[in-house]
Amino acid sequence: MTDVFVEKKGHVAVITINHMQAMNALSTDMYAQLEEAFDSVEAMDDVYAVVLTGSSVVNKKGKTVNSFVAGADIAQMSTMTVMEGKAFGNDSNRVCRKIENFKRPVIAAINGFCLGGGCELAMCCDIRLASDNALFGQPEVGLGITPGCGGTQRLARIVGLGKAKEMLYTARGNYSAQAALEMGLVNYVYPLDQLMDEAMKLAEEIAAQAPIAVALTKEAVNVGMQMDLDSALKLEGNCFGECFATEDQKYGMAYFLDKNRDKPAKAFQNK
Repeated sequence: MTDVFVEKKGHVAVITINHMQAMNALSTDMYAQLEEAFDSVEAMDDVYAVVLTGSSVVNKKGKTVNSFVAGADIAQMSTMTVMEGKAFGNDSNRVCRKIENFKRPVIAAINGFCLGGGCELAMCCDIRLASDNALFGQPEVGLGITPGCGGTQRLARIVGLGKAKEMLYTARGNYSAQAALEMGLVNYVYPLDQLMDEAMKLAEEIAAQAPIAVALTKEAVNVGMQMDLDSALKLEGNCFGECFATEDQKYGMAYFLDKNRDKPAKAFQNK
């Protein structure tokens, strides 16, 4: 059974998690499906940006409930041994790290619950957009566990040490989209019915740029953040230099210098 769907829209791939009977909770199988989805997108040569989002369901009261990912699968975790817990944490971290280092920018369109493993998954994405009904939190210590998929590491890097410790130590799961925006956890907040349109606009804007240059920029930022400044600047210089072997650089600069630049630009060739 497939609970993660891939849809190609022009030069953008939309990956949707659709396992709402468990509020899109991430089990071993769900992580495997996410990895398979990203592997399939990686094989698409003409996809230059990715939007990752969740689905919705109408509950028994007739109310529509939205969820990006409401957490990891507690039912699966509840009976784990120490070794099984370590294996689950290591495997989920591997998948999230793969998404973080994916060759194309990944935009998280967070449409509802974004808790625990869901917040960790969102933090692996390059840019995060939230609907105005989204809720954030890292409630793991309230379940007797620590975050296991980057929550103790990425959160502090994104929102700062003090706010991260508050979220991690209190186990609150009720941080609003506005609170997430104010602390820098998300880039923008939109009404729910506008979220995917705005995510697609941003993805298409990114996809319209020179793909190799975008990929090298992502590498320079992600890898450079783990280095001292001198090493990071050397990495940036190397990425900069590599661009001059591409057709995209030749076209982009020639177009910029063209005195008749009012004519429509052709697409970058990703070469």
